[in-house]
Amino acid sequence: MIFTWNHPAPDGGPPSEELLVAFDRARPARVLVCPAWFDEANKLRRFTVEVMRRLDAAGIDTLLPDLPGCNESLAPLDYQTLAGWRAGMIAASEALGATHVLAIRAGALISPATLPGWHYAAQSGPKLLRGMIRARTIAAREAGMAETSDGLMVRGRESGLVLGGWPLGAAMIRELETAEPTLGPGQSDIAQSMVGGPGLWLRAEPDEDAGQADCLAGMIAESIRNSAA
Repeated sequence: MIFTWNHPAPDGGPPSEELLVAFDRARPARVLVCPAWFDEANKLRRFTVEVMRRLDAAGIDTLLPDLPGCNESLAPLDYQTLAGWRAGMIAASEALGATHVLAIRAGALISPATLPGWHYAAQSGPKLLRGMIRARTIAAREAGMAETSDGLMVRGRESGLVLGGWPLGAAMIRELETAEPTLGPGQSDIAQSMVGGPGLWLRAEPDEDAGQADCLAGMIAESIRNSAA
């Protein structure tokens, strides 16, 4: 269930070895999972793996690669860029033989456009960035410091920022300002309203919801069965 994969270096250097959580039985349907990021990654990790378990039971392989700079990665997060993560997901899809992609929240910003699949509750870069900036200004105010969103963005574009404990480089900040999820051929949106109940990323602590996992996995499995018929 836990493997590794090699993320190509953007400068042509040696690849970084990253962890891969997979239900891999070499079956015809193989879904690459582009996970949520940062705090939402923590809140949705259990949900993501539970969806993968259900797809495994439905006869579908699932592949969840770590991004450089996240989870157990030894790569520094502040060196990462959207372009690098996007290239990494393309490389992972090819190396792992993925046939479909499931992108969760901001994972839709780096979803390979060449694979059919789904964007679940896709989140834009500007919305992600605004939420993280707002959380920092609130924390600063509670600590008796004066920080503004505009001032933080100016600093972030020039030298990067630590947001919610995550050190983001200037390049990442600039990319997030304009990044929008775009559906590729054969890809479709799955809105949270289709899954039922509020999104788990809205809860104060990481949690799970068996009903939501059942629903999301069921929609994906049914879509794959219909496309193969």
